[in-house]
Amino acid sequence: MAGRTARLVLLAGAAALACGSQGDREPVYRDCVLRCDQRNCSGDALRHFRSRQPIYMSLAGWTCQDDCKYECMWVTVGIYLQEGHKVPQFHGKWPFSRFLFFQEPASAAASFLNGLASLVMLCRYRAFVPPSSPMYPTCMAFAWVSLNAWFWSTVFHTRDTDLTEKMDYFCASTVILHSIYLCCVRTVGLQHPTVASAFRVFLLLLLTAHVSYLGLVHFDYGYNLAANVAIGLVNLVWWLAWCLWNQQRLPHVRKCVVVVLLLQGLSLLELLDFPPFFWVLDAHAIWHISTIPVHVLFFSFLEEDSLYLLKESKAIFKLD
Repeated sequence: MAGRTARLVLLAGAAALACGSQGDREPVYRDCVLRCDQRNCSGDALRHFRSRQPIYMSLAGWTCQDDCKYECMWVTVGIYLQEGHKVPQFHGKWPFSRFLFFQEPASAAASFLNGLASLVMLCRYRAFVPPSSPMYPTCMAFAWVSLNAWFWSTVFHTRDTDLTEKMDYFCASTVILHSIYLCCVRTVGLQHPTVASAFRVFLLLLLTAHVSYLGLVHFDYGYNLAANVAIGLVNLVWWLAWCLWNQQRLPHVRKCVVVVLLLQGLSLLELLDFPPFFWVLDAHAIWHISTIPVHVLFFSFLEEDSLYLLKESKAIFKLD
């Protein structure tokens, strides 16, 4: 939900720096990468590199040039620490210690656990909520969209490439838009299905235009940031306003209020930008870990709300 917005804001800010950070601008780093490339990444040396490279690294797309950048990053970090300077960033990221083929092990593991929590709650929702519940199809669709987003988040933190970065961004935007649609259906669409259908078409067109521009025309980080902040605020205000309006009549909506407020509060962790502990655990990974129980709480709200709507619809049917 709203937490994806905060993540997108920080991702966009980091990506804007990706074209040049202090570490990768250092002559020692650039000279190291150039020498390593010339020495190891052509002819017999390249064949030797490929022959000794673990199969899981090659399958994950790690190239000789990537290995050079990784090794030279640590050479540069070592020089900085020896001379008493602060740890620099490289291509918009802190230096992380690679584990197997995982580029950011803690964030990748946390993204996977968020996805696993969403999957468990999806299965629980299917087990306890009958398909006849009015919100069942919309909630199921939201669950699958969320799972897809966490899958690409895991892939992106495992291996940062142009493709995985775009998929992570696009899928995160899709979750926010679907959360807005979920809110629309819950607040308006159950009484006015035509309005919800028209709004769904509008959101699909909006997503298509957004992805097409970023993917086919120009990947503008500034525009992406502004667009996601805007839709994130709509998502936040709409859910919070509906929850506060109905909290006396529907006690279970307090779970949704807690989710919205927690996600906003936890997103402040992203502002605590610091070099990763043990070169693994940074603020972004801590934020990802902290959101795992929040997703469980939100799906718990969806389950209770869907059962309430089912009970209400049966009561109305009996009266008729």
